[in-house]
Amino acid sequence: MNLQISGHHLEVTPALREYVISKLDRVLRHFDQVIDGSVVLSVDNHKEKEKRQKVEINLHLKGKDIFVESCDSDLYAAIDLMIDKLDRQVIRHKDRLQGHQHEAIKNQPAPQLDVPPQ
Repeated sequence: MNLQISGHHLEVTPALREYVISKLDRVLRHFDQVIDGSVVLSVDNHKEKEKRQKVEINLHLKGKDIFVESCDSDLYAAIDLMIDKLDRQVIRHKDRLQGHQHEAIKNQPAPQLDVPPQ
């Protein structure tokens, strides 16, 4: 998986980079067909102190693009919220891919014919 981590009005430290990568391992454990992703960590100048730290991720999966963002007063808490949202969306996407509403005819068991012995 190609992963790009960048910061907007923020320097991405090695500790932040490792934290994001370790949290994304949880998502990759559920679904391993991730092509690439980009994470943007930013600090906004909002009047609300609770929503200053913002984390966005754009994940390109096989067959779908997923975008998730979260805001919090703490950057690590915002990363945790983002990973929780992303994990739910990836699991839902995986269930839709693997969910078989009807079995194919070739996979159904053959009907048993009662033929009397001769």
